[in-house]
Amino acid sequence: MNYIENKVYFITGASGGIGKATAVTLLESGGKVFDFSRRRKLTDTVTHDNLRSFQGDVTSEADVAAGFAACVAVFGTVDVLVNNAGIGLLTTDLSETDLETYEKMVNVNMKGVFLCNREALRIMKPRQQGHIISVISMGGQRTNANAPVYCASKFGARGLSSGLADQAIRLGIKVTDVNPGPTDSDYWGDRKVPREKFLKTEDVARVIRFVLNQPPEVLIREINFDNIKFLAG
Repeated sequence: MNYIENKVYFITGASGGIGKATAVTLLESGGKVFDFSRRRKLTDTVTHDNLRSFQGDVTSEADVAAGFAACVAVFGTVDVLVNNAGIGLLTTDLSETDLETYEKMVNVNMKGVFLCNREALRIMKPRQQGHIISVISMGGQRTNANAPVYCASKFGARGLSSGLADQAIRLGIKVTDVNPGPTDSDYWGDRKVPREKFLKTEDVARVIRFVLNQPPEVLIREINFDNIKFLAG
């Protein structure tokens, strides 16, 4: 059975990477996708009757509220929120990390998730149903000497999601953390990393589709996964 069809998916950061792969997968499965992205619009590269784009910043309370209002105006509701927008900046030497870098990661990776969760809940609570998925990454499960601030922001997002899950379950709203290991995307830029051992964005999209394509009574609270080649070293 297809539990994805005809539902409305609000996806942050859907113009590229994991977000774009997820949006395309859900559109192919019969879903309606609302792309909320800051720099680019998914509709610039993907054409579909059930796709709309909105340019906004997840760290802006006004932008987030306007984005959700626009989604409801177009599609009538929000059935699923996929918190995908995120940022990672190298902070190898914490003593040399400036406050701007710290605040940028915390604002996007934590504040952005908070703002989107809050707006989604305001739509989902009266209906006593919905699903909030946060793409947190394994950076919220294990620390990394080359990215202490990034990991801290992801641990924080995971804590927020865990607390929300305890509240939301009593309302019939599902909350799931999707934690992929390193994934090959534009995020890495020109860094010298073993991309051949990383997950593909399509791998993550398939996992998200699996989580969503479950019966209403089935909740996958958290799912962790890596490319086996990466784990093997």
